[in-house]
Amino acid sequence: MRYRIYDPEIQMLATIAGTLKGDYVREGLDNPWAMSPFAWIKTRPSRQVGKIGEQLVAGWCAAKGLDVISCGDSEADRVIAGHRVEIKFSTLWEGGVYKLQQIRDQNYEYGICLGISPLDVHCWVIPKADLLDRAHVKPQHSGKAGKDTYWFSFESSNPPLWLSPYGGRLNRAYRIMHNW
Repeated sequence: MRYRIYDPEIQMLATIAGTLKGDYVREGLDNPWAMSPFAWIKTRPSRQVGKIGEQLVAGWCAAKGLDVISCGDSEADRVIAGHRVEIKFSTLWEGGVYKLQQIRDQNYEYGICLGISPLDVHCWVIPKADLLDRAHVKPQHSGKAGKDTYWFSFESSNPPLWLSPYGGRLNRAYRIMHNW
């Protein structure tokens, strides 16, 4: 919904601000998210971003004809095509990397890792054992808490080789789930 400014003084100031904007913001150059249909996600708090990622995966899988239901507990995010899955989500960080965080050893079979760039999307469907392989992930926190929470990071344009069998493009990730 677009709002209209009726006060002529505010209109004048908004017009001046619009002419100054080009001196400070170069749409698409300084901000690669400026023209992205996913830009709004970057404005949300991190706790909401994770939930949005879960909803994106669930909606996409349902639209592709896969059964998607709630798992009924906090050990997994969804049951997709009869398999308990944990969904991890990252938007593109500075430097062109995805950071997939808060990976835990809970009751799920697969981790679905979704990465969204301004105009691209990546997805991997990873068996839990490979997702938790200590050769791939690092402890996220130090101390006692660091023993149960992991993360990994990589350049979106150069994913690690161990991810290759698990997707990358959305159509490859879908084929994995479709063939469960």
